[in-house]
Amino acid sequence: MNNLNEISETLRTDLEERNAARDRAIALSRELIRHCSESIRAIHRRDWETADAKLEQVKAHTQEIKDTVDGFPDLYHTGYTQDALKEVAEAFITYAIIREQPLPSSTELRIESSTYLKGLGEAATELRRFILDIMRRQKSHSDEAERLLDAMDAIYDQLVTFDFPDALTHGLRRQTDIVRGVLERTRGDLTQSLRQQQLQDALQQFESRLGFTDADADNT
Repeated sequence: MNNLNEISETLRTDLEERNAARDRAIALSRELIRHCSESIRAIHRRDWETADAKLEQVKAHTQEIKDTVDGFPDLYHTGYTQDALKEVAEAFITYAIIREQPLPSSTELRIESSTYLKGLGEAATELRRFILDIMRRQKSHSDEAERLLDAMDAIYDQLVTFDFPDALTHGLRRQTDIVRGVLERTRGDLTQSLRQQQLQDALQQFESRLGFTDADADNT
C-alpha cells in the first residue's frame, strides 16, 4: 500500500490529460462540422473559390483534431470525432462529384472505412438538393441532373454490398436505407420532369404543324 498515492497520482494525471483532450476534441468537432457545412453551401452556389478555401480549412482542422486525440484511441473512435470526420468525407466527396473529379479515397482522407462509407451515403443524399436546384433553375429536364442521379444510384449500388455487422459499420445499414428512400424520390421527381418536358415538346411540335404561334396564343 505504500505506492497507492503514487499510483493514484499517475491515474489522475492520465484522466486529466484525457479530459482535456476530450474537451478540445468536442470543440474542434463542432468547428469542423461547421466548416464542412459552409463548404457544401459554397458548392451549392458554385462558388469554387470559397469552396476551395473552406476545404483547406477542413483539412487543417481535421489534422488538428487528430493531433488532439493522438494517443487516446478511445477518443478518436468516439461518436463526436467520427461524426465530424464523416462530415469531412461528405464534403470532399460531394465536391468531387459536382466537379466531375475522381472521388477521394478513405486512405487519401485518412478516414476509417465505416466513417467514409457513411460520408459517402450522406453525399448521395446531398445530391438530391443539387438536382432539385437544377430542376428549379432550368425548369426543364437536365443532363446534369441525370448525371447526379446516376451518381446517387452508383453509390447506393455499392453501399448495399457492404453487408457487415453493425459493430463494424456503425449504422451504415440505416444510412443505406435512407439513401434508397432519397434515391427513389429523386428518380420519381426526375421522371415526372422528363414526362412534362416530353409533353411540352410534343405540344410545341403539334402547334408548329398547325401553324400556331405565340402571337396566336396571345390573341386567344
